[in-house]
Amino acid sequence: MTRIFIDADACPVRDETYRVALRYGLHTFVVSNSLLAVPASPLIERVVVTQGMDVADDWIAAHAAAHDIVISADIPLAARCVARGACVLDPKGRILDDNAIGMALAVRNLMTDLRDTGVVTQSNRGFTRADRSTFLSALDTAVVKARKRAAGHGRPLPIVPPTA
Repeated sequence: MTRIFIDADACPVRDETYRVALRYGLHTFVVSNSLLAVPASPLIERVVVTQGMDVADDWIAAHAAAHDIVISADIPLAARCVARGACVLDPKGRILDDNAIGMALAVRNLMTDLRDTGVVTQSNRGFTRADRSTFLSALDTAVVKARKRAAGHGRPLPIVPPTA
């Protein structure tokens, strides 16, 4: 069964994720270091972790599994979840999966190294309406794909030859 995990403390697309999760009937975990308002639904579960660096990330990485979807802009968390078979979306709709996570980690590490050496790097542009729309489309696609993979147990469905 597909579930959604939201790295929620700074997530700008929580409301959009709730709408999609409720439409598909998916259990959703809203994981944060502080108490956040969530819709009253048995499908949406608030998880407040203890204060501390990466505690929410650790909780998500420990619970996300194959066929789950994780919403996070945190690249190291994304890599941990992808290693467990989850699909990760960032809030702008970028899919971080087996094909994309290596490059995302490399770019993140390069930018960190540049900042650490004092090189001025460009900041990210603001979050736009187009980003929100791209996210909604990507989340809808990710849910459909995750549910198909879960139904086929991660393997392509067998082709049954016609009987004579």
